Amino acid sequence: MNALTKDRWLPALPWIAGALGVVAMLAWLTRGPDPSLTARLPGADAPPGAESATLTNAVLAGKLTTGPGQPMEGATAAWPGFRGANLNSSLESPGSIARSWDTAGPRKLWTVPVGDGYAGPAVRAGRVYLVDYDQERREDAVRCLSLADGREIWRFAYPVVVKRNHGMSRTVPAVTDKYVVTIGPKCHVACLDATTGELQWGLDMVRVFGTTVPPWYAGQCPLIEGDRLILAPGGPEALMVALDLATGQLLWQTPNPNDWKMTHSSITPIEFAGQRQYVYCASHGVVGVAADGGQLLWETTDWKITIATVPAPVVVGDGRLFLSGGYNAGALLLQLVEKDGKITAQTIRRYDPQVFGSTQHTPIFHANHIFGIRPDGKFVCLNLESGVVWTSEPGSNFGLGPYLRAADVIFVLSERGSLALVEATPAGFNRLATAEIFKGHEAWGPMALVDGRLLLRDYSRLFCLDVAAK
Repeated sequence: MNALTKDRWLPALPWIAGALGVVAMLAWLTRGPDPSLTARLPGADAPPGAESATLTNAVLAGKLTTGPGQPMEGATAAWPGFRGANLNSSLESPGSIARSWDTAGPRKLWTVPVGDGYAGPAVRAGRVYLVDYDQERREDAVRCLSLADGREIWRFAYPVVVKRNHGMSRTVPAVTDKYVVTIGPKCHVACLDATTGELQWGLDMVRVFGTTVPPWYAGQCPLIEGDRLILAPGGPEALMVALDLATGQLLWQTPNPNDWKMTHSSITPIEFAGQRQYVYCASHGVVGVAADGGQLLWETTDWKITIATVPAPVVVGDGRLFLSGGYNAGALLLQLVEKDGKITAQTIRRYDPQVFGSTQHTPIFHANHIFGIRPDGKFVCLNLESGVVWTSEPGSNFGLGPYLRAADVIFVLSERGSLALVEATPAGFNRLATAEIFKGHEAWGPMALVDGRLLLRDYSRLFCLDVAAK
């Protein structure tokens, strides 16, 4: 470039640079998304090392649909998760419950078809929450129904292939005034807005924590305490974890040096020696974990079931835990002992399965006695020291059905649909009423009781009964 040409172009350079800048900006605005960038999605704030696993979680691909249902007006009571508000399958003040029924039994208020399985309902603010599986669409479906009439308020569904293996879904949601948390058959965790159903965050415990899905799919129910969600993934490095309920952020995790796997059992909190802890029946033993920090406080291999551990530990007072199971496991009474700042779990007593065991459901501790269904189908009252106090009458067989207590009575459902009302007393077996609610099979799902309405299910239907006194 000679001097003359240079003198002509120099004044125009700022204008040329500006024009080129405008062209570059237009090109940047109109181009497609950069494939190297990942969208920020609910649940993306995963524990370190788990980001890629969380972002491929099926829950994040879920879709929310709304229905015509409306929450039941005037509903005041709640059954907010597995075994109710107090985690003991009991209501001390259930309202007025009828102590006898006419020949037709309690009135059916509504019936809703559900996917094959044993998932029980949670109830809050006039809404019924259920983990379900849509076989036609191959989706886990978190359903929110009206307590008034069973109509669907909303449904959040995400894609996952689940083959029938003694049913599909079998967990109970945990719900607060803000959130509902669910665990799907293949260990997908979803946290949704309890009112609208909108996804807050989700994770796949298999991908994030290395969980091994139990043989008959996930049976563990989520535990919410305050602003925390407590889970037992049983992964190589995470036997138990605490997550921030609002965000899914990892708060602490308990190491798993023995590689104990997830079972079908759920976590039970207990206060002992001035400390709150979480007790869990893992695949090869039982552990107690500090609620504040997740440290492993104690473990024992005295209780393990090779085939399937299902019932949760039952707190029976004075630092004692009652464990029970099926498959010839019987039951076990543990005593926690604290010495020099260290906690150990000592076996006090074993119970042969002919005395007591519980294949499916977690027994009820009431009036210093254990109430539950034994593997032979008998409903049993057990004294922890002296043994069986009474059993249901000869010929009675409840199979693997559920039960819950409402003050001084216990509802006991046979697996084929016969509902019994039994006095909750160690004084003797007293059947107050019986009704054939349905003719079905494998009615194994946990029940719920709110505002005089009893929710129960068989293999493919959910029922709501009016059990209030008139």
